[in-house]
Amino acid sequence: MINKTLMLIILVSMLLSGCHKTDSESHEEPPIYEATTPFREDTAIQKEYVCQIHGIRHIEVRALERGYLQNIFVDEGQLVHQGQPMFKIMPNIYQAELQAAKAEANNMRIEYLNTKGLADQNIVSANELALAKAKLDKAEAEVTLAETHLGFTDIKAPFEGIMDHLLVRNGSLLDEGALLTTLSDISKLWVYFNVPESEYLDYKKHHNNDTRTKVKLKMANGEIFNQPGIIETIEADFDNTAGNIEFRATFLNPDKLLRHGETGTILMTKPYKNALIIPQKAVFEIMDKTYVYIINNEGKLEQRLIKIEADLPQLFIITDGLKDDDKILLEGLRKVHSGEEVKIDLKPSDKVRSELHLYTE
Repeated sequence: MINKTLMLIILVSMLLSGCHKTDSESHEEPPIYEATTPFREDTAIQKEYVCQIHGIRHIEVRALERGYLQNIFVDEGQLVHQGQPMFKIMPNIYQAELQAAKAEANNMRIEYLNTKGLADQNIVSANELALAKAKLDKAEAEVTLAETHLGFTDIKAPFEGIMDHLLVRNGSLLDEGALLTTLSDISKLWVYFNVPESEYLDYKKHHNNDTRTKVKLKMANGEIFNQPGIIETIEADFDNTAGNIEFRATFLNPDKLLRHGETGTILMTKPYKNALIIPQKAVFEIMDKTYVYIINNEGKLEQRLIKIEADLPQLFIITDGLKDDDKILLEGLRKVHSGEEVKIDLKPSDKVRSELHLYTE
């Protein structure tokens, strides 16, 4: 009987203890989560655009006369100077034509002088003198034409540039207009890149027509080119298939490091005045849409859809979905749900940002 009474007392004690524990747990304080508010400041981001690099002049060097290629004075990849001989076409035929033209001109000159002497004595008419002068002028024009054709057999560099592949060899029979090589003036570069329509409109909004925007060029090896560039022109028409418009930036290339046909990336700074900014860690995604948790006036969580314009290190620029005085949750995003009542530790945005910078460093 005593044992039964003892067991009953122990069982009642255990039940009372369990009830006390459950009661205690039900009154535990909810966790406190860190929160902050958005902040505003003037900032800028760097936009990247794939680009094509062109020499300011890139031309085809062609034969102006038909004939055999007699000499090549340059080599592939060589820097040639303006006026430097590059090719020579066998000149024999053109030299003969020049000599014949000069002989004919001398003949016409003698005839003209004889006619002039007779005209001075009124033996022949003025019309005959004019006809002799016309024949002389024609013969001298033929000499000039023959000299021009002979000059075309010497092909010289029209400007200083880098020569490309040789497309002919000594002894090649060239037709008039045959392609010999190409020549690129790379002292200055034209760099072309395509800008989407929306970004073009933003560019025009933030840059006056008189302002020449400075840009940078990231080369194929990831390094930044040592010369700044300036946007000088924008194409007249959009490419309707891609929705882009072409920009052209100009770069000096004093060391001739970059060549015609290379690729790279244009870096252009886009300013944001009085931008609304929040920490990236406050954001989460559901079905490709971006949200934050807002703590409303009742202390409950509200899921808010936002629009991100651009990203900075550890930060997002927001264009829609938030107001300056909204309280946004910074931690515990996976532990809470919309409508839940939470307690927060509201930190000033400048303190949160300084901690983010320390984390980044």
